[in-house]
Amino acid sequence: MGRTPDGAPAAVTAVSSASSPSAATGRSEEPEVDLDEELADALAPLADGADVSVAVLDTESGAGAAYGDGAYDAASIVKVDILAALLLRAQDEGRELSGAEHAYAEAMIRRSDNTSATELLKVIGGEEELDAANERLGLTGTKAAHAWGLTQTTAADQVRLLEAVCGTDSVLSAASRAYLTELMGQVEADQRWGVSAAGTDAVLKNGWMPRTTTGLWDVNSIGRVESGGHTLLIAVLSRGHATKEAGIALVESVAKAAVDVTEAG
Repeated sequence: MGRTPDGAPAAVTAVSSASSPSAATGRSEEPEVDLDEELADALAPLADGADVSVAVLDTESGAGAAYGDGAYDAASIVKVDILAALLLRAQDEGRELSGAEHAYAEAMIRRSDNTSATELLKVIGGEEELDAANERLGLTGTKAAHAWGLTQTTAADQVRLLEAVCGTDSVLSAASRAYLTELMGQVEADQRWGVSAAGTDAVLKNGWMPRTTTGLWDVNSIGRVESGGHTLLIAVLSRGHATKEAGIALVESVAKAAVDVTEAG
């Protein structure tokens, strides 16, 4: 997460979609590819019993795949959600962000500052208002928590959030989307791990925290990357790692596998 962890538990979901041939006229000769199944096969040797979920979407072709089912602690990836909710609120009020809001937003995304996240959650009206914003953003499996790192979310919802942040069909204005992606493209160098391993030109946000009850780590990464001439949105959620470094290694392996499967499909 930020420089100081904030902690606790949880469970994962999917964005299910298989790449299927077009059948505008008659039946395609190409066999239908089940990308979810292909992804599960690719992850079997990597996951090795680890608790991980991933969703990936190719924004051009619409091909996507998912692995895992349930909800996880968001940790610091929820900071993207908090800023999206703040920008929605400012849009509704017909105003720009204040100087203080800008300062908090930049510290929250670029440095993963926890105090800034706490302050901005207050500004938007708390977890109830974050849930209300998420409904508008199309998130169906996310439940905000007062201790924001314990917000429960799914890989599928995180890809939906990335679609709202990075796409054009969004309740967020073009200016709001540009601001959010600009900050996600400027995270500090030591936080540019995770989905960035799966491509180039990454805009991302990572989350990491040890569970106070077990000492095991939650490690998450969400973002947009370019690979093979395609733009991909990726969310990897995981938990139960003995160390932060072990979690990062798994998240990066899973992100790369998900992109490879999607591109091959």
